[in-house]
Amino acid sequence: MKNPVTTSLTSPWAPRPKATLTIPALAAAGGTADAEPAAQTVSEEELARSKENTTKVRKIWAVAALIGVACFGGALGMAHSVAKAANNMAEQPEAAGQIRTSMMMGLVFIETVIIYALIVAILIIFVL
Repeated sequence: MKNPVTTSLTSPWAPRPKATLTIPALAAAGGTADAEPAAQTVSEEELARSKENTTKVRKIWAVAALIGVACFGGALGMAHSVAKAANNMAEQPEAAGQIRTSMMMGLVFIETVIIYALIVAILIIFVL
């Protein structure tokens, strides 16, 4: 008859001893490989810094959208104005001087709106 202790140790269903894993960096620090990770706590300062960074990112996106819309709208307006002025000058060459003057005044006003958008964007970045 076989020894029951020997049979249980050699049986494939017998519980095996727990293997230990030693990591040199953890061993030097006094920790173990199977230790639970420490719960991370966020200080109020880190939380405030995170909120500040989120606000900065939102400002940057708002400024990018503002400048993008203003420049795109201004470019479309200028292109339309120049195209119409060129068409009118071709149809009425005797009025080319007055058409050119009116076109330049319109382009100045369109460019002024784009510059105002730039000023507002700078204010959003640095003041708000």
